[in-house]
Amino acid sequence: MREKMQRFMWGRYGNDSFNQVLLAVAFISLLLSFVGGGIFYILATIVMGYAYFRMFSRNISRRSAENQKFLQRTRKLRGLLGKKKMEWAQRKNYHIYKCPNCRQKLRVPRGRGRIAISCRKCGNEFIKKS
Repeated sequence: MREKMQRFMWGRYGNDSFNQVLLAVAFISLLLSFVGGGIFYILATIVMGYAYFRMFSRNISRRSAENQKFLQRTRKLRGLLGKKKMEWAQRKNYHIYKCPNCRQKLRVPRGRGRIAISCRKCGNEFIKKS
């Protein structure tokens, strides 16, 4: 069975970032269709159909161009989410403060008591609890 699936998918585009977002939107629309009515069901069906069309397409260059355009348009949002994810992962070991003068973010290790923090950007020094 696995070999048949591999032969079927040979030369087809497959899944990418844009498809993952489309399938997530379709799933959310499908959940909303239980509350909001038929319009969300129709939207979910259309979006899911387009996602599967992209997945099984043999026009790889066109699907790749669509994905690159999607990645370019969402670059800033993905960068912001990546920074927030990194800050959230470091919250156990570090405090993140903003300089009161220039608003630069500064990372300070936790558990050091009250310390003087100096901003590398503007040279301002302020005291905070770590």
